Amino acid sequence: MKVLFFAALRETLQHEQVELPVALPATVALIRAALCEYFPQHQQNLNAGNALAAVNQTLATEDSEINEGDEVAFFPPVTGG
Repeated sequence: MKVLFFAALRETLQHEQVELPVALPATVALIRAALCEYFPQHQQNLNAGNALAAVNQTLATEDSEINEGDEVAFFPPVTGG
C-alpha cells in the first residue's frame, strides 16, 4: 500500500510517500497505526488531530475503507486567514 504525504507533513517526515505492508481492505485508522510504527519518532505529527487523511482525494474518517488501487494521502489541517 502506497501512502502519500503533503505540505508540512511531507517536510517533517522527509518523505513524499512510503510503501506499507498492509493487507487490504483496511481502514484509515489501520494505515495511521502502521505509519506510527514506521515513523515512531513522528507519532504526534501523524495522530488524527494533526494529520488529516484522504482516500481517492476525498477527506476520509478513521473508519473509511481502503481497497486495492485506492490513493491514500495524509496532510496537516490547513487554516487560512
